[in-house]
Amino acid sequence: MKRREFMILLGGAVAAWPLGARAQQRERIRRIGVLMGIANDAEGRTRIAAFRQELQRLGWIVGGNVRIDERWGAGRCNHD
Repeated sequence: MKRREFMILLGGAVAAWPLGARAQQRERIRRIGVLMGIANDAEGRTRIAAFRQELQRLGWIVGGNVRIDERWGAGRCNHD
């Protein structure tokens, strides 16, 4: 192999290397925290289901590219 052919081959490999590394990166998972001030009941579940459905309509995949952490209150407010 001549020096010129070797340099062209080496240059092509160096130029393609970042593309290969970028292709192997996984998509970042977004995280959403849902704080519900009501008890974990049918009404709250309906609201969460509607929220998840809208996320899916917008292209988000729960468990895929988005994670939802739900926290439920006891349904009481301690305001004075």
